[in-house]
Amino acid sequence: MAKQPHLLVEDGDVNDIALVPGDPGRVDRIAGLCDSSEVVAQNREYKVVNASYEGTDLTICSTGIGCPSAAIAVEELHEVGVETVVRVGTTGALQSDIEIGDMIVATGAAKNEGTSKRYEDVEYPAVPDYGVLSALVDSAEANDEDVHVGPIASDDAFYAETDEYVADWEEANLLSVEMEAATVFSLARRRGMRAGAICTVDGNLVEGTQKGETEGDELPEKARNNVERAIRITLDAVVDLAA
Repeated sequence: MAKQPHLLVEDGDVNDIALVPGDPGRVDRIAGLCDSSEVVAQNREYKVVNASYEGTDLTICSTGIGCPSAAIAVEELHEVGVETVVRVGTTGALQSDIEIGDMIVATGAAKNEGTSKRYEDVEYPAVPDYGVLSALVDSAEANDEDVHVGPIASDDAFYAETDEYVADWEEANLLSVEMEAATVFSLARRRGMRAGAICTVDGNLVEGTQKGETEGDELPEKARNNVERAIRITLDAVVDLAA
């Protein structure tokens, strides 16, 4: 099989389990917490790294921002043999009691995006694999971390999340909004893959704190290393999933 046109990988280049953060910089952060790592390919928003953590081999692949680029990553990872994808991202809270620095494990994602709708009707569920979901929750408990577990929304239009949208999501008791999970879940299901997602809260839309509006010492203490905490939870879950 020829190299995939965007990820620039082929059969044998990657491992069975892939962590899929949006940000290429987070690929490096995840790799930095592993025992060893090696860059496999880099092109546009996609950076692919193979790593080993506590004897478990994994791949880390950035997806860029939004469902269209995430879909390309999932499709091409599937073509080269990846069986499990776990999104490790950030998200904006939609409930007033969820704080910056909290972590959310998604039980499903509302399809407020257009990509998954090109594959299937909106009524088809965008849900994670139960084994991946359970591994993330169990890993959080083993690390003495509290996580919110519940449904989220995936939205295409970061700058069009109006007060009306936010109020509707809040009333529906959705926990947070991000930009990739619905398509990751839907495509994984259609391709016979396992998928899950854990996201750290970097703002609260209900409380009026948008991403990037609080920095440095203004952040709650738990928010200063929230991404690293979520990465460690995910890496420990990967060990369990590979067992």
